[in-house]
Amino acid sequence: MDDIVKAALQKWPNVPHCFGWLALDARGHWRMRDERAQAQHLPGDKIVNAALLGFINRNYQHDEQGRWYFQNGPQRVYLDLEATPYIARVTPQGLVLHTGEPLTHLQHAYLSQQGTLFLLAADQLLAQVDDRDMASCLEWIKLNGQPVGDESLMTWLDSAGNDLASAHATALELQAPGQVAVPIKRGSLSGLMAEFHYVSSPEAD
Repeated sequence: MDDIVKAALQKWPNVPHCFGWLALDARGHWRMRDERAQAQHLPGDKIVNAALLGFINRNYQHDEQGRWYFQNGPQRVYLDLEATPYIARVTPQGLVLHTGEPLTHLQHAYLSQQGTLFLLAADQLLAQVDDRDMASCLEWIKLNGQPVGDESLMTWLDSAGNDLASAHATALELQAPGQVAVPIKRGSLSGLMAEFHYVSSPEAD
């Protein structure tokens, strides 16, 4: 958290929280949602100002209820999440979060029925992979130590029954560049958000 934000919190500790005006989309873009966007359920305008983006990224966190917010001076600006709290992108330097920080210390990966990839790192950092980078990530998936083919992957995704899914889950792995191989489990956005107690659309207390 920026020092100027810490100072503002000490000076004005009881500023009312803000809800509905900020969102994070599934490609890691911060979006400002005015009253019209909120009323019509629109995504809002993408924030492009570099200084503002940096300020939001540095002061992004969650409360004890799993609600994510941007600490804007003395005020918490709670935000709506289209996907997970973090979005991961593939760069020449490796996996990077939408906040600009490297994604390291992977622990698990999850693949949904629709082919969406989720990554879990230390401290319950949950990130959905930007859909535009899925082709690169598919090259990192191995079945029994070998590159997985489309047919084998589809069989794993379509397998019915927990026993079959569990049997394959121990063999399917993600080997991202520069990181240890981690097991891939089946998962969904709603299931993972519930498991880690993260709130997609916070509401005022």
